[in-house]
Amino acid sequence: MTKLGSVAWPPAPVRTARLVLRESEARDRAAFIELFASPEVGAHIGGSRPRTELERSVPDVPGRRPGVFVVALHGTLVGMVTFEHRDAERRGPGTQSGEAELGYLFLPEAWGHGYATEACTAALGWFADALPGERVVLRTRVENDRAMRLAVRLGFTEVARYEEYGAAQWSGVWSPPAPSG
Repeated sequence: MTKLGSVAWPPAPVRTARLVLRESEARDRAAFIELFASPEVGAHIGGSRPRTELERSVPDVPGRRPGVFVVALHGTLVGMVTFEHRDAERRGPGTQSGEAELGYLFLPEAWGHGYATEACTAALGWFADALPGERVVLRTRVENDRAMRLAVRLGFTEVARYEEYGAAQWSGVWSPPAPSG
């Protein structure tokens, strides 16, 4: 068992109406390769990777590290949601060192079904319970309309726009709801 900040990893699976967020398993390998080889996905993450390279380099149980949730629909990986603590060199404008950054990737056939909203909402709820009071950062390219709309739906507030990787970027933060009572 390893840690994400002060949280033991992996947590118990997180269930939503349609999805399960869980730790990666060996059966997810082919979908991981498909995800990172996809030109459609690669267009949003700096490019896809060659399938032959992925076949050689992806471990038997891919993505098994603190902060990585596989998003499964009927037991099959359709995407992933990640939390990664950023150090000072990778924090980005408007954010602080040590804040967790939310990331997500979904297979193209899963796009347009609301899975990203459902999975990210559940993951943020888990995060708020596991690390109360900690903010979460989200960064995306401004031209990625779907990602920008998702950031708003999830409750991220813009903190900066900047140029990086030859494109306009957006950075927002999410603060967990204040405890009631």
